[in-house]
Amino acid sequence: MCDGTVPDVRRHAASQHPRGAARRGTGVTDRDVVRERASQLVELQEQRASALAERVRHLVAPAAEGRALDGGAGAGALAIALAPLFREVVAVDLVPELLAEGRRLAAGVPNVQFVEGDLTDLPDDIGSFDLSACLRVLHHVRRPELAVAELARVTRPGGRVLVADDVAPSDPLAALELNRWERARDPSHARTLADVDLRGLFDANGLVLVRAEFDTEERPVDRYLDRTGCTDVERDAAYALASTSGAQTVVVGWYLLMKPQL
Repeated sequence: MCDGTVPDVRRHAASQHPRGAARRGTGVTDRDVVRERASQLVELQEQRASALAERVRHLVAPAAEGRALDGGAGAGALAIALAPLFREVVAVDLVPELLAEGRRLAAGVPNVQFVEGDLTDLPDDIGSFDLSACLRVLHHVRRPELAVAELARVTRPGGRVLVADDVAPSDPLAALELNRWERARDPSHARTLADVDLRGLFDANGLVLVRAEFDTEERPVDRYLDRTGCTDVERDAAYALASTSGAQTVVVGWYLLMKPQL
């Protein structure tokens, strides 16, 4: 784990992503892709549950004991991790199949509520939150500025916002290569943002950075592709762009922010 400064890691390879948006040249939508890969997403979620719960406690403690939002929740990995720290957690996602999986996984967690909705256009009656968060969602969102604006909007003054996502290299060409590879393996990928872009979104919404931490992960290409359920065509395209070392380096940023008091 690294505090505050983004590691200088580059690729060795040369509306909520509105999951209803069509994949170029096909009739298949990004929401269909998420449905197809629901089982892989849930399996990965279960493998990471313990580590995520520990990370959330580290970042969010002391608990606010109020309301928390997990935006773009998928099957509710973050919501379940937040549940011991808050009185009520609302998990919002566009895909009914993932919400159904979330309800199954959270069957013994009574303070988590799953709601179908769009992180980039949250319902007006959803209320306000002591913590609004999203976990590895922004790189699937075509207009991440809308998602961050909504997280800020529904956070009460004095409340906190937690954003965790992959972080692109600061070098534009390296970032371009990263995003080309991610789109090849995952058609629902929109764009991984650089640290400076993420901080710009936070600043634009009046959010004050409290803490930033960065993890660097080395992911073997074969395992990385297996877990996302790539089709043969997607796998071939990803291999063509992958690192010759057989592993991809990924930086994950964790940003804890505060919405100032009025």
